[in-house]
Amino acid sequence: MSIISFFKEAGEKLFGHKDTEAAAVKAQSAPDSAELQATAAAANLKASSAIETYIATQKLDAAGLSVAFDGATGTVSVSGEAADQATKEKILLCCGNVHGVAQVDDRMTVATPADESQYHLVVRGDTLSAIAKTYYGNAGQYPKIFEANKPMLSHPDKIYPGQLLRIPA
Repeated sequence: MSIISFFKEAGEKLFGHKDTEAAAVKAQSAPDSAELQATAAAANLKASSAIETYIATQKLDAAGLSVAFDGATGTVSVSGEAADQATKEKILLCCGNVHGVAQVDDRMTVATPADESQYHLVVRGDTLSAIAKTYYGNAGQYPKIFEANKPMLSHPDKIYPGQLLRIPA
């Protein structure tokens, strides 16, 4: 159980995060307005559903998977039990590498525990080869990072600043 920070302005554009944030701000400014509260709740539900759908399209699965988005804080809370550590980490990255998400509240468990991966925040000019050289001392190890981040990565050259990547041991 932990909080993982992400770069809010980078990632997959799954929902109108500006609309979700605006609804949350209006609801906070008028806590007695049932209409504004309902609008904010509907926006959060729409965002949660979009993130769950994205996880499903990546063919990642966890028993009892539950995703909740809070537009006011840009936080995704995710729970459920993944079969293994890699699947859990990929689900967390699917939740966090979304435009409008600032952090992920990891409430997931793992059926078969293993060592956790490190994470790398991609900056401008990064390549998987350069990242592999940093972590493994060998640029030729980039396929290991690429495979560890599949299916979210479709090609080794398609990484972007602000993206968080898994770096397996």
